Amino acid sequence: MEQSAFEKIYEVVKQIPYGQVATYGQVAALAGNKRWARVVGYALHVNPDPDHIPCYRVVNKEGRVSDAFAFGGGNRQVELLQAEGVEFIDGYVDMERYQWERPVY
Repeated sequence: MEQSAFEKIYEVVKQIPYGQVATYGQVAALAGNKRWARVVGYALHVNPDPDHIPCYRVVNKEGRVSDAFAFGGGNRQVELLQAEGVEFIDGYVDMERYQWERPVY
């Protein structure tokens, strides 16, 4: 049975390592369609299993967290990332240091 777009997205998000982040576009490309960045946002907003699908590790390409973070708002997303050692510069994740370096095939 073929996975849905959301299932593919969740599988990628589960792979983002502790203490690292990925962008919406990066997750979209790894899930199979680089045009799915907005779909990634929708999928994360209805995350069925936030304890096992770390949607808080997904940020925009500039390293900004989502104001609409579904599980406690943007401040909660910052708290969760900081608890993993992710550092912010002027409110943005330091992407050079913390962006997940998984290659897209």
